[in-house]
Amino acid sequence: MTFSSSVLPSILPYKCANHMDPSTCPPNQLQVITFYVSLYLVAFAQGGHKPCTQAFGADQFDQNDPLDSKSRSSFFNWWYFGMNLGILFTTLLTYVQDSISWGFGFGIPCVAMLLALIVFLSGTRTYRYCTLEETSPFIRIGKACWRASTGKTQQIGNEGEEAKRMLRLFPIWTTCLIYGVVFSQIMTFFTKQGSTLDRRIGKSFQIPPASLQGIGVLSILTFIPIYGHILFPAFRKLTGLQSGITMLQRIGIGMAISTIEMVVSALVEMKRIRTAQEYGLIDSPDVAIPMSLWWLIPQYVLYGLSDVFTSIGLQEFFYGQVPDALRSLGLALYLSIFGVGSFISGFLVSLIDKATAAQGGSWFPNNLNHAHLDYFYWLLAVLNTLGLLIYIHFARAYAYRKIGCSDI
Repeated sequence: MTFSSSVLPSILPYKCANHMDPSTCPPNQLQVITFYVSLYLVAFAQGGHKPCTQAFGADQFDQNDPLDSKSRSSFFNWWYFGMNLGILFTTLLTYVQDSISWGFGFGIPCVAMLLALIVFLSGTRTYRYCTLEETSPFIRIGKACWRASTGKTQQIGNEGEEAKRMLRLFPIWTTCLIYGVVFSQIMTFFTKQGSTLDRRIGKSFQIPPASLQGIGVLSILTFIPIYGHILFPAFRKLTGLQSGITMLQRIGIGMAISTIEMVVSALVEMKRIRTAQEYGLIDSPDVAIPMSLWWLIPQYVLYGLSDVFTSIGLQEFFYGQVPDALRSLGLALYLSIFGVGSFISGFLVSLIDKATAAQGGSWFPNNLNHAHLDYFYWLLAVLNTLGLLIYIHFARAYAYRKIGCSDI
């Protein structure tokens, strides 16, 4: 799709008739079809690429080898580093597409994907593959559930252990959903906050609101090496564990930091509203508030720090704690935390908006200067704290499984 978007004239934006504004020109049918097919292709490709490629990469490390076991833990750190580095490069692509050419802008990722595919295929003969049982794990787990429901518990055996293992993941997955809600704020209300502030750097350059997310990405890229080279050795000396801290401890630390992130965000929002009131800009949503963009830096930095702990910990946890044949599904469970968390965030906003609007003071009006984002951030801080306490309860009772892989 990136190739066709860059070379096929029929799906490129065309010049408007009668000197119309290009932004008001209706797209032709082929352009509409191409747009929606592209979206579905991206979703389909990501659904297979994200969990499977990461699981396959982690499979290259033998958990029974102490050196490989240590390297596998680092793999998740550097995988996430590479992914966020790619996200940072997309901000440059946006500039290329807007300032140079859409075709050239789509051509760059097309060439990058082609090169990545060639590099991936070149290692086919050297990859390590895991030998798995011939029977589908879904069938085995389904049989165990059916036998348990019919009272034939003596016939369950190893199949029952696999089913129990999957069920034990559910409390951890559930209690991490509130983190997914907090995570979604960087792409929504954090950006909205930034759009009302003074985003000028120098006399002429102004940072686009959407580019503010790059601050969070930069903080992730900064903290991953710090964790790997400073915190990880310190944790290992302190605990005596090869991994430094356990996966669940890492997740819990990130959730605690995300609570602090929400508290800081609420305080900054209170400062923003107070500044708007002082300068008489409450009823002027289109006028930038004389408050520097840099006030948002602490919450973006805390977001990056919490993400380094929680997201990478979740990846490693759900990869290692599912049955060997379901590792891709395990990583899909990790990704679903953020998808479901985003839906929960939208539901909360809609519910709170209806409840508060009925009382004459919506928390989320169109004019952000009349909004109460600080109340919402305080609410998320409380919910995240409650979720963390419940998470700690289940994490303390959780029994880890050993990970093994046979080479063929």
